[in-house]
Amino acid sequence: MEEAKKLNLTKSLALFEEAKTLVPGGVLGARKPGDFIMGEYPIFLEYGKGCRLIDVDGNEFIDFLCGYGPIILGYREDEVDDAVMRQIKDKGFCFSLTQPYQNELAKKLNQLIPSAELSIFLKTGSDATTAAIRIARAYTGRIKVMRCGYHGWHDWCVEMKGGIPQKFYEDVHEFHYNDLNSLEKLMALHGNETAAIIMTPFGHPLHQKMQTPKPGFLEGVREFANRYGAVLVYDEVRTCFRLRMGGAQELYGVTPDLTVLGKGMANGYAISVVTGKKDVMMAAASKLFISSTFFPNSEGYIAALKTIEIMERENVIDTIWEKGGRLLKKIQDIIDKYDVGAELTGVAPMFFITFDDSNADALRGKRTDFYTQLIRKGFFFTPHHHAYISYRHTEEDLDLTVKAIDESMAYVREKYKK
Repeated sequence: MEEAKKLNLTKSLALFEEAKTLVPGGVLGARKPGDFIMGEYPIFLEYGKGCRLIDVDGNEFIDFLCGYGPIILGYREDEVDDAVMRQIKDKGFCFSLTQPYQNELAKKLNQLIPSAELSIFLKTGSDATTAAIRIARAYTGRIKVMRCGYHGWHDWCVEMKGGIPQKFYEDVHEFHYNDLNSLEKLMALHGNETAAIIMTPFGHPLHQKMQTPKPGFLEGVREFANRYGAVLVYDEVRTCFRLRMGGAQELYGVTPDLTVLGKGMANGYAISVVTGKKDVMMAAASKLFISSTFFPNSEGYIAALKTIEIMERENVIDTIWEKGGRLLKKIQDIIDKYDVGAELTGVAPMFFITFDDSNADALRGKRTDFYTQLIRKGFFFTPHHHAYISYRHTEEDLDLTVKAIDESMAYVREKYKK
């Protein structure tokens, strides 16, 4: 199988060299070149439309990262952007007081999210998970937190501990998805001191295979929260408005006390939410302080209201499940055909292609080669994060993707056949 031609990344690399003199490391967080494949992926993008991206060197990609999740409809969605621009031009969006769109969006969430009774609006997922923990601690009068999954960059939960005193996270204990025993042991030790159990109800751990809940797992976590009087928090930043309009809690039928929302609800505009049961949420009214100059800005509310309107009107989630279901079946057929240790996990709206990790060198080599071939062919996946389907992925886009995956798997098999 012929190797795909390397991309021209001249402008991207030049901008990165300049950026390193202006920004620590050039770019931060999950957008660093090292979080992709060094020298193979663009570092700077020029624009996007629908499900396609153009980088600063003019390379075009069918995109499956979707801005790390917020793009549920597509890039530059006219109806959403027009609504936001009208708000900015006709009424403004940043004031000393709150505009009434707060109430409209809160009422909409009440209709959609099983746990939603009262809501607080913020800007980022990390804002919202941290606010949820503060609310749970204020409500229970307890300190300890049991966590499962990625919940942002703030002191209590970030994976890299540089710059953070141990006392800021020493009361946070990790349990493992689909492993009730790990939570049971922690609760036996700390249950009466536990303020919150926070988890992703659908398993999407960093850099690892995705997991759907085993029978009884979510119900078991709910029972532990009830038994010990802890607040159960679902981090649905990725799953709500993607798995179901009401999130994984609607799909799997287990309701938390608090829910954290973000990403897909506003198609790329910055807004996040803590929503939940009235008695728990009311702790935020008198026992703690949550505020920011920009939390009440209305452009996020307007984008969320319009995005939700479109999603309901166009049956967006059903369409994504149908398209994604067909795509995943074809990908699984390819994986079965080539037998190179690849594995497909996840569900139709969000999925991940990984490789057998029993041999670390082979894992890194196959993974690097597979994803290098895909990006060179013009398909924006990443080796370290799961993929998303957006509404604007067409059947033609997905057929082209299947062909590229087939060719890339064939390349891996040929290279590693010995």
